[in-house]
Amino acid sequence: MIRLQFVLGRSWSSLAIAWFSQGHVSHVDAVMPDGRLLGSRYDKPAGTPSGVRIRPPSYEYWHRRVVVELKASKAQQVAFWDFALNQVGKPYDTTAIWAFALGRSRDWREDDSWFCSELISCALEQAGIIKSLYYGASKVTPAELLMICTALGAVANGQKKKH
Repeated sequence: MIRLQFVLGRSWSSLAIAWFSQGHVSHVDAVMPDGRLLGSRYDKPAGTPSGVRIRPPSYEYWHRRVVVELKASKAQQVAFWDFALNQVGKPYDTTAIWAFALGRSRDWREDDSWFCSELISCALEQAGIIKSLYYGASKVTPAELLMICTALGAVANGQKKKH
């Protein structure tokens, strides 16, 4: 099973991402088996560097939190985590964010940098959990990825309170 955490933060940038993407979440992390979170962020929450990092489960307080569980074979889980862990330390993908905002695209399969939903979409695709996306993942917002996951039958557990 692969667990993903979709959140809406309390900062103006988090609210702007949710508004711009017409969703109710603004970020996604993969939940590691030990509870730590793997994801990519542009800011430096709890003093951690920006980019792809492993952060503690309580690195930020969220306004809304939705955890989904995707069914995955053992081989798919290994492929997902192998890919995701190999991305740790890579920078945040500001180029794709600007391309997204300006209606342009970038080859998101170039694994030189990532934003959150781009990273997780690619890891799910590499593991064979989702099929190759028609749009590049640089066009997939956290809200759209949440919709994709629930369409695949993911079990969602939402919380509309601070975490």
